[in-house]
Amino acid sequence: MKIHPTIAGLRAALQGGGRIAFVPTMGNLHDGHASLMRQARAHGNCVVASLFVNRLQFGPNEDFDRYPRTFEADCATMEQAGVDHVFAPDEGELYPEPQRYFVLPDPAQADILEGEFRPGFFRGVATVVAKLFNIVQPQVALFGRKDYQQFMVVRNMVRELALPIDIVAGETVRDRDGLALSSRNAYLSASDRAEAPRLFRVLGEVRQAVLSGRRDYATVEAGAMDTLNAHGWRTQYVAVRKKLDLQLPAAHDSGLVVLAAGFLGNTRLIDNLEV
Repeated sequence: MKIHPTIAGLRAALQGGGRIAFVPTMGNLHDGHASLMRQARAHGNCVVASLFVNRLQFGPNEDFDRYPRTFEADCATMEQAGVDHVFAPDEGELYPEPQRYFVLPDPAQADILEGEFRPGFFRGVATVVAKLFNIVQPQVALFGRKDYQQFMVVRNMVRELALPIDIVAGETVRDRDGLALSSRNAYLSASDRAEAPRLFRVLGEVRQAVLSGRRDYATVEAGAMDTLNAHGWRTQYVAVRKKLDLQLPAAHDSGLVVLAAGFLGNTRLIDNLEV
């Protein structure tokens, strides 16, 4: 495995490298990331992963400075997962001048749910992903389903801009108690960690209600939020939406997903389940 801190170095190393499968990350890796990297081998003969904490997607009161930087451990994880090349630039390499050009996703898809509570988040995500795609020039890129809205925004950006990249979704990797793996799980206290799997269970209850024929989505969502809040959560949303674009479903719509986000203590957790 080779580590490249510069764009020029990475591009030179990838010349003639064949079909590239790319996994972008912000580091502090867990088994969910490693699973994507192992899956990438089936989609290309050259696996590239990036390691960059992207300031553009953090709000002014979010945890950019607090976000864990675990470079050596991350490199070990990547090597074990079969990554061939790691792109690990510093901010000066990826943003040598202030970023004045941005990719602006459709507000109808990007300013709802996560975007409502994290203004500008998807602008930052779409911009850095587009930039990484231009640098790496992969034929395939893999993203986890846990960040469902992010996956949707990237998939739709690639389709509408006619980028020659296949976007592949990796399934959410969970602990035995159902908690979705996340870099932010490390922030949970012992008591909050014991409570955290309730989010997955509540999503399962909403999913089952929809499968059983409930179409009063607002009532089902409100009940799920009440359940979480009664156990110490500060729930931001529980939402039943269409998978394609995360818009509100009509009673006859199929192809749905249930999404949720909220704070447990000082840690913000998100999760989802397809229906």
